[in-house]
Amino acid sequence: MKHRVRLSIVTAVSRLLVLMLLGLAGALRAQTPHLSAPPDSLRELSREAHPPALAPVVAPTDTLVRIGPCPGRRVRVSGILFVGNHRTRERTLRAELDFHEGDSLTVADLTSRLEANRRRLFNLQLFHAVLAQASCGSTGQLTVLFNMQERWYILPTPILSLGEDFNVWRTRADRWQRIDYGLHLIDTNFRGRAEQLTANIQLGFNRKYELFYEAPGLGRRRRIGAGLAVSYFQSRNLDYNALFDRRRSLDEPETNAFPIQRFYVSGGLRLRHTVQLISAFDVSYHREQISDLIYQLNPDYYLGLTQRQYLEASLVTTNNQRNTFAYPLTGQFMQAALSFRQFTGGERLPAYATARLRYARYLSLGHGFYYAGGLSAQTRLFAPSLAYADARSFGYETLVRGYDIYVAEGRTSVLVQQGLSLRAWAPPPLRLPFLHNPKVGTLPLALYLNAFADAGVAGGSVGRYQSPTNQLPGQVLASVGLGLHLVTYYDRVFCVELTRTLTVYPSTGVFFRTAFPI
Repeated sequence: MKHRVRLSIVTAVSRLLVLMLLGLAGALRAQTPHLSAPPDSLRELSREAHPPALAPVVAPTDTLVRIGPCPGRRVRVSGILFVGNHRTRERTLRAELDFHEGDSLTVADLTSRLEANRRRLFNLQLFHAVLAQASCGSTGQLTVLFNMQERWYILPTPILSLGEDFNVWRTRADRWQRIDYGLHLIDTNFRGRAEQLTANIQLGFNRKYELFYEAPGLGRRRRIGAGLAVSYFQSRNLDYNALFDRRRSLDEPETNAFPIQRFYVSGGLRLRHTVQLISAFDVSYHREQISDLIYQLNPDYYLGLTQRQYLEASLVTTNNQRNTFAYPLTGQFMQAALSFRQFTGGERLPAYATARLRYARYLSLGHGFYYAGGLSAQTRLFAPSLAYADARSFGYETLVRGYDIYVAEGRTSVLVQQGLSLRAWAPPPLRLPFLHNPKVGTLPLALYLNAFADAGVAGGSVGRYQSPTNQLPGQVLASVGLGLHLVTYYDRVFCVELTRTLTVYPSTGVFFRTAFPI
């Protein structure tokens, strides 16, 4: 199940403010972590009722693994202990490790082995920081302790967001009517098992009533999980066509009908090796309807239909070996997806399949410099013609930066992105004097300067009429730019980018984003 909730910059900031307000009710004073516990104190530390709080981490560090001396070339693991997992179940944590009590580990590889497992626990995105400590003590056998600082998991967030991407919204004449409001409620560690339960009630320009449940792994080994979702969406306006490579929407929102209504329900299985390697298989039922006015303006929106139903099956495999998931600096990422959409009902559209591939590589160049390169590709197969709603390429989920206000149709698209980042500022975590809860009372910050270049092309016949005013299909789009990226806790990333487009529509603009672009 693919679950994505679009949050604007306003909503992202409001979520951080809610976290700080919740922290005022905390009763625990944040303390400086004791990173170097004596070897014989690991077990005593694990038994403390209130172990030292760990400061949140958002910048690379080499201080999160501590290993005492061990004799010999191999050592037997006698115990694995966890500290700080007040809500998270120990079974959930043990399922991420690639070693267990009784295993024999090579002493020379101990540091890298513990670091790899520490990162797996950290990338569950349940903790602000995870510290690994190990020592043989006087027994000659290895005791491993993972110390962690949990996040705030249950978070009600007011929805005050834009009806679309900010860089598009600001160009609209009726932009102040395109505001959404409501309540977004999420539990990112439901039942203490890293399950995610999400409910959305959104009113305003776009109406949403949604419930999502994601269990990445069930049972003792947590190798098989499940996902469920139900969603109902309505909007007062709709981008019903593309003219001059821009979205064309109604001049005035409809008052007596909804231009678009969508309903879907889905369920599926998760085949999970670790948090880094997971496959998801989902089956979903969809029902979609447009108003008569939209049909008159663009009969090809659904290829001559005002409503349609379909079943969709999808398989997505993700291999995420990045050092951190929110703002990666080293490692690699690969995701392959294949879906098949079969339309049902009396009047059917032609069935089609979609194949997607994404790969990214991240390298540390030393002296605070980092390189990121990414490739993503997509193609739609089998159908001789594609509806306007199904032929979108650039300008929606993927884009060449700088061309945010433009859209491009096409059966196939390819996008290449590169970036060079410099860690310009990474101060020690800031203690907030008015917040005494370690879940929110320490604010980590890291600032990166970024230079980037994007290039992409979308094209291929969609089997129907396309406006000759649209120049982007089949053209290579390219851009370069400079960015400033601010990274803080709860996986929040804020980007300001100055971008110059080089082809078709040369221009310079400033753009805001709330996610790492590659």
